Amino acid sequence: MEKKKLLNIGFGNAVVISRVVAIVGPTSSPMRRLREEAKQAGRLIDATQGRKTRSLIITDSNHCILSAIQPETISQRFTAGGSDE
Repeated sequence: MEKKKLLNIGFGNAVVISRVVAIVGPTSSPMRRLREEAKQAGRLIDATQGRKTRSLIITDSNHCILSAIQPETISQRFTAGGSDE
């Protein structure tokens, strides 16, 4: 059985690395639209713990995960293989 690596997205939350398609900033119009569409479809996961959304993580199942961690920080963790630096 293959062990799945997790990506720490902040505040005790994690995502399976192999499911991540993109890590993007939330401020552009297309990303705001994507977030709203995911919310309406029930595919939005809020992992910000009440803090400001700083990144959107898109998965292969088309879920949109909100994180309060900067996209650069998450992508560094992603390229490090999910280790929490």
